[in-house]
Amino acid sequence: MDRRQFIKTSGYAAATTGSGLLLPASAFAADDIAVGSIHDLSGGLDIYGKPMLDALTLAIEEQNTAGGLLGKKVRLVSYDPQSNMQLYTQFAQQAALKDKVAVVMGGITSASREVIRPVLGRAKTLYFYNTQYEGGVCDRGIFCTGVTPAQTVGKLVPYAMKKWGKKIYVVAADYNYGQITSQWVKKFAQENGGSTVAIEFFPLDVTNFGPTISKIEAAKPDMLFSALVGGAHISFYRQWAAAGLNKKIPLASSTFGVGNEQIVLSAEEANGYLLSYNYFQSLATPGNTAFLQRFHKRFGADYPNVTELACGTYQGFKLWADGVKKAGSIDQMKVTAALESGISIDGPSGKVTIDPNTHHCVLNVSLAEVQDKKFKILQTFDQAPPSDTSAVCNLKKNPKDNQQYVIKV
Repeated sequence: MDRRQFIKTSGYAAATTGSGLLLPASAFAADDIAVGSIHDLSGGLDIYGKPMLDALTLAIEEQNTAGGLLGKKVRLVSYDPQSNMQLYTQFAQQAALKDKVAVVMGGITSASREVIRPVLGRAKTLYFYNTQYEGGVCDRGIFCTGVTPAQTVGKLVPYAMKKWGKKIYVVAADYNYGQITSQWVKKFAQENGGSTVAIEFFPLDVTNFGPTISKIEAAKPDMLFSALVGGAHISFYRQWAAAGLNKKIPLASSTFGVGNEQIVLSAEEANGYLLSYNYFQSLATPGNTAFLQRFHKRFGADYPNVTELACGTYQGFKLWADGVKKAGSIDQMKVTAALESGISIDGPSGKVTIDPNTHHCVLNVSLAEVQDKKFKILQTFDQAPPSDTSAVCNLKKNPKDNQQYVIKV
């Protein structure tokens, strides 16, 4: 299955291009609760956005089947920013000011989050960012439910070094996530007696990695660490395998698989890659089994793979919904206060708890290996805290803080 075929089969088929709004607000009754979804359904990041929208769709449908929220139905209003930062800004304004959503679930890259966040902050609209990211956002108007480097890279790098060796070559996407995550890789390598041979960054539209692959081969690292992002960067893994280096230099990644790259690639190209996330479809727990049954009933038994980001979006909605129920209101500050009480859910990934000080999550983290287009769980760490962000952010002490800290590593 190539990337185009995968996208066609990866869930929500109703997405339009153009304005990106799936259904006009006028098509619904006024007496409901609107939830905004700003996820890439086309463009270079749609491999992430489509499964995220599918998961949000399921969560909202389940909520409505259970009676809605506060006696009202929940209405999904979805926009397709097409991996375009200007459209992210436009749709954040539309969601908050025109469509009057109670919350926005959206953003994939850090850049998209940082154009949404100030818009929603000014409009006093609650924002859930359900994507793994580099950490450091400290803002009472946002809840970041995805994993941060201390939770994943901090587990993955020592494990991989023990398995493969201490010299690491890093390739990463050229924006906040890749730049900052690569510094965490360097930090965890040094703390475990290793080093980074080199770190290289690539814009999201780069598809030719030949010169870099030659440099990596010449450097002879013990392992390669990838923080590459998006559909174009899948080319790296194909070129890596074509050069025969996937058989010579092992690879760990903090991003591989969240776009279902393991399905787009052949098993031969991706087998043996090491990963670390909060969620893998292969988690053998009763909660995940039940979730997957519901997911596949809704979207088809042949759905390729439920991703980390899809699960994060599902769990983000569930956290918000519990906050609304506890607050008895959709008012931004009342829901925020309710969430800051330390609300927990039992999600597909296990227990997920809001950390009041940072608006991030305490959650389980697993290490896994790619085997024949699936993920074999190797080890699970229970209830990992967002210790990187908590080192710089305390919203209880400083509730007016509103920035992203670049955490010194």
